[in-house]
Amino acid sequence: MPLPEGMAARWQDAVRGDAVAARMARQADVAFDVAGVGFTFGAGSRGFSLEAPAEVWARVLELVPVRHHHSLFALRMRVPGFRVGGEELAFVQHVHLARRVLEIGRWVRAGRDGPVPASLRPALAEPEPAEIAGRYLGVAGHRVYIEQAGAGRDLLCLHTAGSDGRQFHRLMADRRIARDWRLTSFDLPWHGKSPPPNGAMPGDWWLTTDRYVELIMGVVRAAGLHKPVVLGASMSGEICLELALRHPEAFSGIIACESSDHIQGRRTGWAEHPLVDQAVFTPEWIEGLMAPQSPQPCAVDVWWQYSQGGHATFARDIDFYSGEWDARDRVAGIDTTRCPLVMLTGEYDYSCTAEHSAATAEKIKGARFRRMDGIGHFPFAENPPLFADYLLPELDRLRG
Repeated sequence: MPLPEGMAARWQDAVRGDAVAARMARQADVAFDVAGVGFTFGAGSRGFSLEAPAEVWARVLELVPVRHHHSLFALRMRVPGFRVGGEELAFVQHVHLARRVLEIGRWVRAGRDGPVPASLRPALAEPEPAEIAGRYLGVAGHRVYIEQAGAGRDLLCLHTAGSDGRQFHRLMADRRIARDWRLTSFDLPWHGKSPPPNGAMPGDWWLTTDRYVELIMGVVRAAGLHKPVVLGASMSGEICLELALRHPEAFSGIIACESSDHIQGRRTGWAEHPLVDQAVFTPEWIEGLMAPQSPQPCAVDVWWQYSQGGHATFARDIDFYSGEWDARDRVAGIDTTRCPLVMLTGEYDYSCTAEHSAATAEKIKGARFRRMDGIGHFPFAENPPLFADYLLPELDRLRG
């Protein structure tokens, strides 16, 4: 790719002087090329290359890239002409370092001076912390941890694959929502504060459609929720559609985010590979699903929470999300006169794209779809203030 004159040398110098890259590279032994510019860490005995046509790199190196050009994993899945050459294992072991090198390249190409910020994401004015009450319930033979905040009608919040109810803490702190709604979240077994059952061993977790529905309905009963509105995204957005099919009378409405009738191609063996650090690879896989406009504190929290997941928990969830659950021949049976359905999907979601969700909504009579600009795959966690602007009108409609 033809870079501006002198950019390659400035980019390499900036990487050499970057404290974040130095920390990430402490145990690294890799050399890789990005857009034809070489970077070496340690002895550089292993290597890979990131390759794409010039017009692709021009989009990738924008300070705020357009969708599908904002992350390496998005590029691999959605942008023709992009490829990773060389050793695949070296790439997945050092993808966090490659991401940082790209961030530095964006800063240099924009002509910015001084040290590169630790994150190119915007800051966030944090709300006052929510008043959250947590407790354990017995559900389907499991000790399930739930949290509640707010007052009013019930809003049941379902976390995404491999994560937990902390994803909703900033949404719970939004007084515009909490003054009219009692928000309830819970950690699936093996997630967050919900422990494995007695006698289980690490790696035993698995998730199926039937099991997921049983756990959700068990929480609704045990927590005493009255016809809640259900909110989910990603795998919990998928199960929202299943709830609309199986139990429409139990809910006042369904808000299914980042959801479609089936998603293919999202399972990755690297999430449990013995030579790959699950606590780095999994959150990097996740980081690329967020929009570049999402605030730094939120994105860091999402990364950190995913780095804490139990062994193979994320991988087993993805076996459900992009494998076992398939409603392509069933979603047309959802009756929105019995349970209203809203589908919201972020512009930057490259896993379940806005086009995927819109196509599913077209199959369901009465379903409403809206694309959320400037948001990725984790709307309530990655950018709660912006997501609330999309969520509040839907809650008002459902509240009547």
